[in-house]
Amino acid sequence: MGTPDGTARQRAQRAVRRALGRSVVAVERWWDGAVLARSADRPPEHFRIAPFLGHGGPAGAVVRGRVLDDAEPPTAVRGEGTRAAVRRTVARFLTRELPAVPLRVRLGAADVETVSDDEGYVDLRLDAGLTPDDGPWAEGTVELARPWRGLTGAHPAVLRIRVPGPRAAFGVVSDVDDTVLHTGAQRAAEMVSRTLTGSALTRTPMPGAPELYRALAAGRSGDEDNPVFYVSSSPWNLHGFLTAFLEHRRIPIGPLLLRDLLGTGARRTHASGKLASLAEVLDLHPHLRFVLLGDSGQHDPEIYAEAVRRHPGRVLAIYIREVRLDPGDGRVEKVTGAWDDDVPFVLAADSTAIARHAAELGLIGAGDVAAVERAVAAERGGPPTREDHPDRRVP
Repeated sequence: MGTPDGTARQRAQRAVRRALGRSVVAVERWWDGAVLARSADRPPEHFRIAPFLGHGGPAGAVVRGRVLDDAEPPTAVRGEGTRAAVRRTVARFLTRELPAVPLRVRLGAADVETVSDDEGYVDLRLDAGLTPDDGPWAEGTVELARPWRGLTGAHPAVLRIRVPGPRAAFGVVSDVDDTVLHTGAQRAAEMVSRTLTGSALTRTPMPGAPELYRALAAGRSGDEDNPVFYVSSSPWNLHGFLTAFLEHRRIPIGPLLLRDLLGTGARRTHASGKLASLAEVLDLHPHLRFVLLGDSGQHDPEIYAEAVRRHPGRVLAIYIREVRLDPGDGRVEKVTGAWDDDVPFVLAADSTAIARHAAELGLIGAGDVAAVERAVAAERGGPPTREDHPDRRVP
């Protein structure tokens, strides 16, 4: 059980995060209204279609993106100051969305027209006729379907769709904050500071995460092509930052399933968003079983346990990083105490504990474990030992 002080601290932290979220939403709505009022009758100055990384296969494909009237934030450079990082982060949130834009989407056998929604989003599921031979990445286009508000030409943007190929033995679904990316989500002020002042070059992964995810993507043989999907309650505004971070840290690139900053639709909350994203991934890739990775800071244990109940036989293992400020709060233990499935549920101290267990299951090789151990030890400044990396398993 958590201590009274720990419980009160968690309640206070949740209240701070909710207040920050409401403030961001209020500013975003005010900004949207002001921009639309000023520019409704003028051609967009910086029209751009920004597709997000999608995924699909024979069961269908998901295409997402956003239509905006602002320049792409500048790329992070080494040695830049805090002011430049803050300006870039703020620019990702103070966007000028373009609603009701007529668009044409071409992907595989699909050629459809659609319009952007009130927040400028495009969200489609297509019967594109994609097959494993189209992988690992299929390409398509999103473009302007006809002249609009004085704009002419197609203004095409390239779609990239992850298609698991014949060498995929399993898939990986991972949380982002404090699972791959060190965020400190349990400390609201620290999290906001990191988000505002960091960049794709300066933000740090969880120790050993790059080596662990590369190992899972390559599989036990080292020659597999296992797709990695990232699910998060972070807003779509951070899609560009997150893809740049993954690329910079050489963490396998994969579709990012995020949510609208205003929290609307099926992905309205942390829990509903992740469950909807998990259902989407499992539905579109019915031939794959999945490894789920998350952390104990919010509700990943409960969400993943529910996913196992809803999708029997589809989950190979669940790995939860222990990041709680109060590990005795009882939340994870409440899940594991009622666990009676054959799916391993591992509450892990760090990447080494996850890698060792994954090797026991035959998901990665012994050499991969050694690489993760070295990476974690380098962060700690000493040699790895098994006693340094306990894990708690159910069953």
